[in-house]
Order: sequence, then structure tokens, then C-alpha cells
Amino acid sequence: MKSAVVVFPGSNCDRDLAVALREVTGREPVMVWHREADLPEGLDLIGVPGGFSYGDYLRSGAMAAQSRVMREVARAAERGVSVLGICNGFQILAEAGMLPGALMRNSTISFVCRDVSLSVENSQLAFTSRYEAGERITIPVAHHDGNYQADPETLDRLEGEGRIVFRYSGEVNGSARDIAGIVNEAGNVLGMMPHPERAVEPAHGRTDGRRIFEGLLESVG
Repeated sequence: MKSAVVVFPGSNCDRDLAVALREVTGREPVMVWHREADLPEGLDLIGVPGGFSYGDYLRSGAMAAQSRVMREVARAAERGVSVLGICNGFQILAEAGMLPGALMRNSTISFVCRDVSLSVENSQLAFTSRYEAGERITIPVAHHDGNYQADPETLDRLEGEGRIVFRYSGEVNGSARDIAGIVNEAGNVLGMMPHPERAVEPAHGRTDGRRIFEGLLESVG
């Protein structure tokens, strides 16, 4: 599987994501600086990592969403390339209009950094094919602006179309309907606040995140 990780000023989980991809796929991902006008040819996956792109000025992900490379990420997604946005990456995808809704300040007005329990709501995607529907998994979160919100009509549509992929098993940040991750209509763009790249190796203390990358690897044969 050929993958790329987009790097913005303030990204700090880009290396974590790259290590996870190398660990699972056996292939080094291409690191793409945000000012690049083009993406590498033949990509199967584009990772948009966590961190604090542009220092979270204006709104988390708002400035990064305007980067030149994000236009290419959107075009790649339209061609069917898988895109995985984690934490700040989820915020960027929402700000870029690639996913609906917005990530707001946590309801507690504090940074949340801990393991959380998630339920797998949709196991029919390349991202989740290694999970069972309804399975409970544990993946860490680390965010200050992870409170997912959308208007009721959008939330109902996400529910009805099976586009809520992960849901918090308990209160974490105030997200509407406990949403932790959603997917686009085509099913190839996933945004999630928890960090699966931090739950890949036994040394992490958990490996529930590994199966996301394994499912993507399987999907490309």
C-alpha cells in the first residue's frame, strides 16, 4: 500500500502516523509538506495527522484547510483514494468541506487526554473491515476541540446512511450523539478524533487501532 502523510506547521503526530503505517504495511509513507502543489502518483491512502496546525489560530484546522495541498487531497478523494484524518486531521477535513459538521471546544473547556472506549458503528468500510459491528474497542484521545456538532438534519442523515463510524461509549467531550468518527458519502474519507496510530504496537499498551490500518492494507490487495 502506497501512502502519504500531509505535514503542516504545527503538526505533531505526523511521525506517529508514519511509524504506524510503516509498522503495518512494511512500506515507508511519503511525507508531503503542506506547500506542495502535487501529491505522489499512485497513492492508496492519504493521512492527515493530529497536532495543532498553524497553532489552532482562528479555528482548529481552519488555516490548514486552505493549504494548497488540501485541494489535491480533495481531488484524490474524489477519485476514490482513501483519506484518514485523525484529531486535527478530522478538524481540517471538516473545515475543508470534505466532511460535514464542525469540531468545537470540548464541553468541559479542558484538554482531554486518556484512553476511551468506542463502539464500532459501521464495520462495512475498508477502514473498519477488521472490526465487528457493535464491537467495543479502546483508543486514546488527546484534544481540546473534539466536540463534534452538526444541525439535526445532518445528524439524522449521518445516522440513516450509516456514516457514523465510531461512537464514544461514554461522555468525553460533549459531541452530539457521542460521535467520535464519521465518513463521507462515498465511504473513503474518515475523520476521527481518537488516535489509532497510538494503539498499534503492544508497547503502546493496546493494539485496537492497528486494525484500521490492516483493513486499509487488505482493501488494496
